[in-house]
Amino acid sequence: MDLDAYSARAQRGPCFVCAFLAGDPAFAHETVFEDEEHVAFLDRWPTVPGKVLVAPKAHVEHVVRDLEEAAYLRLMRVVRAVALAVERVFTPERTYLLSLGSQSGNAHVHWHIAGLPGGIPYERQQFHALMTEHGVLEYTTRQRGTMAARLRQELAETL
Repeated sequence: MDLDAYSARAQRGPCFVCAFLAGDPAFAHETVFEDEEHVAFLDRWPTVPGKVLVAPKAHVEHVVRDLEEAAYLRLMRVVRAVALAVERVFTPERTYLLSLGSQSGNAHVHWHIAGLPGGIPYERQQFHALMTEHGVLEYTTRQRGTMAARLRQELAETL
């Protein structure tokens, strides 16, 4: 992963969620869930196995104040369902849920669902485990497809 290129695109490029939803191949991701309001997809640069992003389809920039309570609760229902699917498929020691991004880059609201594998030393857990600066996991297209299919199957039974 080229962190400088990523940062530049996040700050000056189009909204990555909106570009993905519009079908821009430069922003393609492997979808694991989609309904009328939400989308969940594999992180392009995962730092832990099965890292998934969940976002509302509408371009919303503030995770709390831009969503009516009912819309927020529907989004959180999807986040929870995806997190449970990640737990069933990847059996992490702990599941991290974070809403990252800012007005400076990646402004579209999205939740990161990251399952921490067991056996990771404490000093490499938490934020360290999520930072691309420490490396990303490389998967083939086939491996990503298999992961996505397993998560879709789990989600089909939940949502």
